[in-house]
Amino acid sequence: MLTVIVFLPLLGAALLAFSRTGPRPARGVWLAVTVADLALVVAMTMGYRPPAAGGLAYAEQVDWIPGAGVSYHVGVDGLSLPMLLVTDVLFAACAVWALRMDDRVRRLAALFLALQTTCLGLFAAQDLILFFLFFDLSIVAMYAVIAGWGHGEQAKRSALQFFLYTFLGSLALLVGFIGLYLGSTPHTFDIPTLVARAQGGTALAGGAVLGLILLGLAIKTPTVPFHTWLPPAHTDAPAVGSAILAGVLLKMGTYGFLRVGMPLLPDAWRSWAWAIVAVGLVSVLYGALVALAQNNVKRMIAYTSVNHMGYVVLAVGAAGLVAPDSATAREVAITGAVTQMVSHGLVTGALFLLAGVLESRAHSYEMDRFGGLAGVAPRYTALFAVGALASLGLPALSGFVAEFQIFTGSIAATWVAALALPGILLTAALFLRAFHRVFTGPEGPATRGFADLRGAELVGAGGLLALSLALGIVPGPVLDLIRPFAASVISAIGG
Repeated sequence: MLTVIVFLPLLGAALLAFSRTGPRPARGVWLAVTVADLALVVAMTMGYRPPAAGGLAYAEQVDWIPGAGVSYHVGVDGLSLPMLLVTDVLFAACAVWALRMDDRVRRLAALFLALQTTCLGLFAAQDLILFFLFFDLSIVAMYAVIAGWGHGEQAKRSALQFFLYTFLGSLALLVGFIGLYLGSTPHTFDIPTLVARAQGGTALAGGAVLGLILLGLAIKTPTVPFHTWLPPAHTDAPAVGSAILAGVLLKMGTYGFLRVGMPLLPDAWRSWAWAIVAVGLVSVLYGALVALAQNNVKRMIAYTSVNHMGYVVLAVGAAGLVAPDSATAREVAITGAVTQMVSHGLVTGALFLLAGVLESRAHSYEMDRFGGLAGVAPRYTALFAVGALASLGLPALSGFVAEFQIFTGSIAATWVAALALPGILLTAALFLRAFHRVFTGPEGPATRGFADLRGAELVGAGGLLALSLALGIVPGPVLDLIRPFAASVISAIGG
């Protein structure tokens, strides 16, 4: 079943790529495939039972390159299953949003469906080379989205910058994976096998290998100082491209920290923990401060992604600070980090779709061109307000559930984590500032004739925010899904 989930979108992509259907049938195929895949993931989640001893459910394994210890190995646990869910939810929301589009829809639909397979494949992969394959292919697909459907004169340059930065990171990641392979006896790229050996006290590799892996994943996350590719990529990407880039692709980096870095290299992770905490702190504060200075709505949201991913990095770093009686707190921090990955995907994905409305109506993201939108677009105003409140972590929304756990667990591990608390205040300030400039006050030149949200736009962005609200009010089912994985990670790194 898991293989079907991973490759069903690719089958839809092939169908569209080799057909000559018009825009309307292409949009229909795109939506039908993404909804069908989402239904399969939901069915899988409903039937999921955490395996004993941190094992995998729905596992499938076939030899691929047996001489090198490479296999097609997929499976799910409390980390990968939430990421499969949020991935399919975001791709379905983008397919709904695309019902309003008519620019080379068949090609865009095929490209997005292929990109969906790379994302699902990475979150299901249980082999390092399979992980790397999907990691690399996602870069190629997103490059094509930004270069082919981006707006503005700099779109191709931004796409190239994104590709070169993240491809460099993937090369560092590959070298790190080879180091893990060489450090294991017998040699293998199989992740569960490597985890078992690490937990058995076998040192697979040292700090240099973890440094390479962290470099590759930090560029994709991105953390400071590897974030410079992110704002131009978001600014020039189409709305659906930005939603997937922020909501799914950025999570590949933080997912790698939890899937590869912590359980496979526990000793090295503990050695790097303070450096990781420091990077998380800087990313939280720097991302919020720079976002506060932006006049471009999309660049502002892009920098809030640096801020929000900083919280995840802070939590995984704090989880490596082993101290007496800290295991429960560090487990809470890991649970919060995974919840933040889900929450950020939903909320920031919705905000980027809503930012796309500004460009489609007024061909601008500049706040100075708007003002008074609340009077002419009440539905748009309401959804943007909910997205902003969720992003700053207001109670009853998913951001609060995530950040509360991150700070509770991280501060219990080290008081230094409390230095990130001003990031919440800065986030509140930047969203209130943006809301005041865009939605209140006198009408700007771009406000006249601004049409409110239409059906597809309302369902696409509104559905994501409704899920954020549901997660904020009833977080139990998601937390119960994540918690066994968090406990296994803390057990792996000790303490």
